[in-house]
Amino acid sequence: MRKVIPPNPIRLESAGRARRLFAGRARRLFAGCAAAVRRLIVIAPVAAVAAGCGYHFAAEGSGLPPAAKSIYVAKFANRSRYTGINDEFMRYLDDEIADRKRLALVDNAADADLVLTGEIVFADQVPAAFNSASEPTIFSQSISADATLIDTHTHKVIWSTRGVSSTEQAPVVDQSVITTSPIFLQQNLRSQDIANLTDIQVAQTQNSASEEQMMQTLATNLYASMSEGF
Repeated sequence: MRKVIPPNPIRLESAGRARRLFAGRARRLFAGCAAAVRRLIVIAPVAAVAAGCGYHFAAEGSGLPPAAKSIYVAKFANRSRYTGINDEFMRYLDDEIADRKRLALVDNAADADLVLTGEIVFADQVPAAFNSASEPTIFSQSISADATLIDTHTHKVIWSTRGVSSTEQAPVVDQSVITTSPIFLQQNLRSQDIANLTDIQVAQTQNSASEEQMMQTLATNLYASMSEGF
């Protein structure tokens, strides 16, 4: 006859405590996870709305006076050694303001709510890379501007900046041209075209494309700073 061993009450109590402890921890862990999920559900839409608001603020110009509807852009002065670079930049700046549609460009300061003045304080082009014969293969183009925005109704300066800038790289030999770069892909040239150009032609085309991108970036940076007030 098989002997029946009665259960050990101490072991049963220990096992029961273990089960209760495990169950308690499981409930707390589940509750914590559920709370975290609820927080994410609440936070995610808020973050999305905030991101959306940030986008609209940047596009609408939250740093500008709400009542301002028009702007006059005075011709920027030129303190650089490159003649006419200020005139060239004005075209990009006017286009940037017009494209944003927050302010209407007017031809007379008397008709404007805001007046933007400024100057090109620096422009230069220097070698940035060389080949084994110490010949430049890439040039770095840089431009910098100061600007001031005046409220014509209060005659007060409501924003100003110093040294807003832009820098771009201009390859001068075909071996230095990155044909997969965004700047190159915006051009009408393709990799096979570059291979058939002389160094002078490569320098001219890439210098022009780099300068265009540099001007556009400066106009974008200046408008962003002005419209957001930083």
